[in-house]
Amino acid sequence: MSERLIDLPTYENLKGMMGEDFIGELLDAYFEDSPRLIAQLRQALADRDADSFRTAAHSFKSTSASFGALNLAAIARALEQAGKEGALDGIGPRLEELCAEYGQVELALKELRDAKG
Repeated sequence: MSERLIDLPTYENLKGMMGEDFIGELLDAYFEDSPRLIAQLRQALADRDADSFRTAAHSFKSTSASFGALNLAAIARALEQAGKEGALDGIGPRLEELCAEYGQVELALKELRDAKG
């Protein structure tokens, strides 16, 4: 797993605070919510709804950061800022970058969860 994807101290700190079983539940919820948030981002972009775009990007940023997916959170932060500024023109490639990064982060987090220990 690439250190670029997950900041291990952040992940281990969360795991230490929440416990191994609960972090598994949190990850399951993240894996369920993230595709929904991506769909919301895509729909908000298609609808030119900057506020909905900002809200979905904010949620994605916060949860990704809490698991140590700091690069993914940074991409989501840039999307959130674009939504806040109403600057959705040309943001599609950045959204696709978020989607690709999420796919890699999901695999890395599943690897960490399944490593148990």
